[in-house]
Amino acid sequence: MNLNRRDFTLASLTALSAFALQPVQAAAPPVNRRIVLASRPSGMPIADNFKLEEVPVPQPGAGEVLLQTRFLSLDPYMRGRMNAGKSYAQGVELGEVMVGGTVSEVVSSRNPAFAKGDLVTAYSGWQDYALSDGSGLMKLDPRIAQPSWALGVLGMPGLTAYVGLLDIGEPKAGETVVLAAATGAVGSVVGQIAKLKGCRVVGIAGSKEKCRYAVEVLGYDACISHYDKDMAQQLAAACPAGIDVYFENVGGEVWDAVMPLLNNFARVPICGLISQ
Repeated sequence: MNLNRRDFTLASLTALSAFALQPVQAAAPPVNRRIVLASRPSGMPIADNFKLEEVPVPQPGAGEVLLQTRFLSLDPYMRGRMNAGKSYAQGVELGEVMVGGTVSEVVSSRNPAFAKGDLVTAYSGWQDYALSDGSGLMKLDPRIAQPSWALGVLGMPGLTAYVGLLDIGEPKAGETVVLAAATGAVGSVVGQIAKLKGCRVVGIAGSKEKCRYAVEVLGYDACISHYDKDMAQQLAAACPAGIDVYFENVGGEVWDAVMPLLNNFARVPICGLISQ
């Protein structure tokens, strides 16, 4: 399967829009709209792989809270969870609600740790409402100006970038850091942290527009499109002193181009191999 992050996100958004799963008001509607996995995709997911169901809104029991989804994060790992094979995490069974991290609002509570109106990060999946006993819920810091940041730079992607680069990559001022998927949710944070550490940052992305964004907005020193036939030559020219840290997200031909340029004692945090 050859699937990149942009294509997966576009396919997922297309599937969601096909079911018109639009945000609802805070007042509880008579039904809970949820999207379940109807069939296992072969290659790119399509709308027919999913089914929109309308079921009664669940009511919280003792110690439970009722959550309403405010924001849903669509992430590349979801494609793997649609498969039936064994993986690092259990796949979604046919007929089950698609998984996904959310920012949710507590609309009803029978748990003393949570009050109506609290915003929390949860794992409610592709549905309007979900029940929780409070396990795994984290209240949002009210100082966060935009709640959706808890699913991005202040959430799983941001923490992945922070720990992967600083704890495993250990970048030092003056070193060269190369990162794949350079403008994605994880990569964009990796590159900016590396710049703050005084490194030369070279990104690898898809379109020319993404590469311009990486340089002009994110502040990278260079960015190369992996669609270019001479990508390996461009990378070598952009890294005259070799590569000290390579933050891996994709594998495949990009890894093949990076490997000969790695310096002695280079560090390679492996976040993903989505092309493989």
